[in-house]
Amino acid sequence: MAEIEREAMDYDVVIVGAGPAGLSAAIRLKQLDADLSVVVLEKGSEVGAHILSGAVLDPSGLDTLLPGWRNMGAPIKTEVKEDNFYVLGPAGQMRIPNWPMPPLMNNHGNYIVSMANVCRWMAGVAEGLGVEIFPGMSCSEVVYGDNGQVSGVVAGEFGRNPDGTPGPSYEPGMILRGKYVFLAEGVRGSLSKQVMAKYELGKGKCAQKFGLGMKEIWEIDPAKHREGTVTHTMGWPLGSNAGGGSFIYHLENNQVYLGFVVHLNYENPHLFPYMEFQRFKHHPMVAELLEGGKRVAYGARAISEGGWQSIPKTAFPGGVLLGCSAGLVNVPRIKGNHNAMFSGIHAAEAAHDAIKAGRSGDELNEYDDALRSGPVGKDLKKVRNVKPMWSRWGMMPSLVLGGLDMWTNNIVGFSFFGTLRHKKSDAASTGEASKFPKIDYPKPDGKISFDRLTNVSFSGTNHAESQPCHLQLRDPSIPISVNLAKYDEPAQRYCPAGVYEILEDEAGKPRFQINFQNCVHCKTCDIKDPSQNINWTTPQGGDGPNYPNM
Repeated sequence: MAEIEREAMDYDVVIVGAGPAGLSAAIRLKQLDADLSVVVLEKGSEVGAHILSGAVLDPSGLDTLLPGWRNMGAPIKTEVKEDNFYVLGPAGQMRIPNWPMPPLMNNHGNYIVSMANVCRWMAGVAEGLGVEIFPGMSCSEVVYGDNGQVSGVVAGEFGRNPDGTPGPSYEPGMILRGKYVFLAEGVRGSLSKQVMAKYELGKGKCAQKFGLGMKEIWEIDPAKHREGTVTHTMGWPLGSNAGGGSFIYHLENNQVYLGFVVHLNYENPHLFPYMEFQRFKHHPMVAELLEGGKRVAYGARAISEGGWQSIPKTAFPGGVLLGCSAGLVNVPRIKGNHNAMFSGIHAAEAAHDAIKAGRSGDELNEYDDALRSGPVGKDLKKVRNVKPMWSRWGMMPSLVLGGLDMWTNNIVGFSFFGTLRHKKSDAASTGEASKFPKIDYPKPDGKISFDRLTNVSFSGTNHAESQPCHLQLRDPSIPISVNLAKYDEPAQRYCPAGVYEILEDEAGKPRFQINFQNCVHCKTCDIKDPSQNINWTTPQGGDGPNYPNM
């Protein structure tokens, strides 16, 4: 095949991803030097379309980036007034008092927000400073320079046929070159994954760990609504099957963010995370809240959970990893947006200084140093043992020991446990189906709980069927010959959008079906597939979910 000819545009900094990390970097670059040329490329149809987060926002990152944000029309209004923690059983709950909690777990002073809307607002601020933002521009390839450095990306390729060949309306896209390229793609970004492998950025670090977060927005009975209330739960229905928990956030307009997180290091391949979420809603405490209300939106996204031990080297020749591409979520706090913003600020400052000194295409090691020694490192280091404790010893021991560890880290900067390491990857944690019991899940009732395809219709997801499938199998035989035989093909269950099915062919033999049109871009398949046979790549620009206010 002849090499594709593409036009090219040159910038000082190219940023992939219009989330809180990428937009913070763009804003900070322009604050430092209005003459820098900065472009942000976003694969969603608009900024915010692919943003899904809890979210209770710690405003410390925003306070640093835009100290006057409270007077700038930011969609950040609902301050946390009440903080609740519960351990659930099948029919009841036990409240954990707030007083034993380390100060870092206190949510007062934080805000319940839609990060999709916060990012839309931040994009307006960035554009007002002269940043160019192009939504609907998937970045499909990394472009390398003569010295092996990342020099740009290919964006905006459209019109390939299902077999990958250029179709009649094919557009080759453009090469956007930068003196530095910032990868702010979120969890398990496709370009970030390639760059991490090429430059061995994870060498000497623990494997990254992940969770699957599923979220619904509900409009509830005004009599039950308590604006500013934040509730987190652990325990039922997961029990010993998996780690995880829930969040219930009361925002304005009688709406509630209802979310459920399942740690992806679970062993039982029969576990069905989506159905665990639906079952959770039938707990008496939750069902009473939702009764008489209606679900108005649904979505899902993987969450980085590796923390301090798993942060890769974040600087590589020609660019850096930002935000969740680097894995900067504070797991016990269930917060990462503030760290994403700090990462964008640090990267912008490092790139500005380098460009001012006449550098380009080298490693911004100053950024990596600032990330680890600054507010992000201090935030993550205090809680570094909580996730490994949960993985090793389960919920209750980790609740007690993790609390003790956070207290000693908070008071004297010391841990009796040192730094515990993560063990297996989430994919390698999956056990053989024959060694675990099947789990019987009740059928959704259509009022409080829903089947996957019905819920996906509330995510605004759409993919043009004429394009190549963006969920690529390295070996098409493995789903049946290995995963079905050995693991009862867990893709049928771990996907929260019903993308993967086992069907029968005309001869009555099982075949693997990929319904890529349903994909909500959560990346769980890329993470949890036990054979690591599924490679998530970007579909053409603008396709995927269209979240209104997640």
